[in-house]
Amino acid sequence: MDLTFIGGGNMATALAGGLAAKGFDAQRMKIVELLPEARARLAGSLGVRCFEQPAAAAPYGDVVVLAVKPQQLREAARALAPHLRSELVLSIAAGIRLADLGRWLGGYARLARCMPNTPALIGAGITGLYARAEVAPEQRAQAQAILEAVGEVIWVDDERLLDPVTAVSASGPAYVFFFIEALERAARELGIEADAARRLAIATFRGSAELAARSSEAPAILRERVTSKGGTTERALASLRSDGVAEAIVRAARAASDRARELGDELGRD
Repeated sequence: MDLTFIGGGNMATALAGGLAAKGFDAQRMKIVELLPEARARLAGSLGVRCFEQPAAAAPYGDVVVLAVKPQQLREAARALAPHLRSELVLSIAAGIRLADLGRWLGGYARLARCMPNTPALIGAGITGLYARAEVAPEQRAQAQAILEAVGEVIWVDDERLLDPVTAVSASGPAYVFFFIEALERAARELGIEADAARRLAIATFRGSAELAARSSEAPAILRERVTSKGGTTERALASLRSDGVAEAIVRAARAASDRARELGDELGRD
């Protein structure tokens, strides 16, 4: 597989680095990046071939990964369109729907779209992935292999489901950080020194998430096992329930999904 990244930002760097770490030949990857200092950094750290403009990088190989900001994607797509043959075009630009991307590419249809999250930057991400019917099975496999370089992949069979994926996993790290902040604050207010408070909060989340990932049991069962009748955890959960915390989290995710849909409408306008 040969591939070309359009855009050399953090996610493209993580993907290229993840592929290289898995033994993928760096010389089979190209990165198009406008900034000369970024091109020098990418070539030096990853050993990939770097180009200033999409035309200079053609032919693109098997897969083109669009890794530019959503606001830049229309211009990038129009520069790319004249040079496409039969490559898979995989977009990681948040919010841009494939109907709009295909229009900017002059009707090109071999398109896939994904929504990674920031833990992908350390190889611990999860990505929602959708491909149009025109994408061949081997191209679907290539898209999955690229994204698995930075974590897990979940396929969706309806592009509209990428909005809920955005709400849950792409925005989700912020919810986790928010809860870590609150738990750290509680520790400090209860008299624990600041550094220890942070370590306690982060390690509790990390360990609990790993336990849930390794267990065959549902999180609800794991929660019940921690909750002794009449004990401290039961008292804390009762307080959370009385404050409607679970319902607030669901409302927050719904709000994020609604906003993702709105952004798709806004970003796709010509």
